[in-house]
Amino acid sequence: MAKNLNPKSPTPPTDIAALAAALARPFDTSEIHWKPQTVSGNRALVVAFVDARLIQDRLDEVVGVMGWQDHYEPLPDGSVVCRLQIRVGDEWITKQDVGGPSEQPDEGDRRKAAFSDALKRAAVKFGIGRYLYRLKPQWVDYDPAKRRIVGTPRVVVEDKAPAGTRATSAAAARPAPCPAPEVEQASATPIGKISPAQAAPAGKISPDQAAPKGLPRTGEELQRRLAQKDAQLAAEKLCQPGELVQFVVAQGVKQGLAPELAQWTSDAIQLAIEAVKTFEAARRQPLDQAA
Repeated sequence: MAKNLNPKSPTPPTDIAALAAALARPFDTSEIHWKPQTVSGNRALVVAFVDARLIQDRLDEVVGVMGWQDHYEPLPDGSVVCRLQIRVGDEWITKQDVGGPSEQPDEGDRRKAAFSDALKRAAVKFGIGRYLYRLKPQWVDYDPAKRRIVGTPRVVVEDKAPAGTRATSAAAARPAPCPAPEVEQASATPIGKISPAQAAPAGKISPDQAAPKGLPRTGEELQRRLAQKDAQLAAEKLCQPGELVQFVVAQGVKQGLAPELAQWTSDAIQLAIEAVKTFEAARRQPLDQAA
């Protein structure tokens, strides 16, 4: 029998678990950047982000320069769709997401930011940098005159990563000056859901579901009024500046909400209101007892 001198050898099987762990490996803390999300006086609630080039370096490192490819589709509103593909064995696996433009004055810079944001969001679906979304809300010193963060925030990750990809803390979190009480959630309706009694026919809103009069109706309004309430309690020396906002954000994160207050709506806003009531009551109670 003649021997095949040019057999087509099959691609060796890929260790999916090892690939996923390599993609999800935490970045060096020196490569993580921070930006203020909420500012209260000389304190700021910061969120972490990484440069798009760091995502490209990770892909090159793990799957090779020929093992991934990206395609982009600009949308009329300025956002961009990124379709990121990684070769796994003989197949190309695709993940996609949409990135938004920045608020920079130059249109070209805004569009470039949308491309970078789209790549980073698509990469998160492969596990790259996903742990950054589990970072605990963190208040740091802020210079309002120079509009910049003072010092370097600490990287403290919530322990919710899947087995084999869990990121470890780079440093311990700095304890808050005044520990805040826990919000009682036993009787609360889960975020994003309503009870049968609250349900209304399609296209209608029941009185129970309507936003209570006088309460914030958008995340932006909630963020603004919460900062005002925070400043009021701090002026009364019931807490440290920014502590109320930090407490409310922490309660929302526990319920699966994003740390950006401007994104909160409906049930999330109601949760924030209840958290404020609980926080303020706990802080005023010692004063009432002393009186």
